[in-house]
Amino acid sequence: MQNQQAGQQQVTGTSPLQGPQMSDRDFINDILATEKYLTNSYNTAVNEASIEELYQLQMKHLNDTHQAARDLYNLMQQKGWYNIEPAESQKISQKTAQFAEYRSQFPY
Repeated sequence: MQNQQAGQQQVTGTSPLQGPQMSDRDFINDILATEKYLTNSYNTAVNEASIEELYQLQMKHLNDTHQAARDLYNLMQQKGWYNIEPAESQKISQKTAQFAEYRSQFPY
């Protein structure tokens, strides 16, 4: 009985199981994860490019993948598939002050 109840509970942010097929939400989430992976990879490649032409090409791809990830994020938010809680003003101010203090500790 307990296992049946646990199996019926739906975790926020996941799709209910509908067999082996992926939903639109699953596809878009998978593509977003891939775009995030690509941006990290291109970022490393850009930092290590030894030829200017290669650097410029990788920068173009990096910017393209960032834009694609942003577009997917916006689409998911519009559909209610990627929800974030807004930060409270007080917490933002506290973190801003905290990191400003860290910055003053750097020698440059």
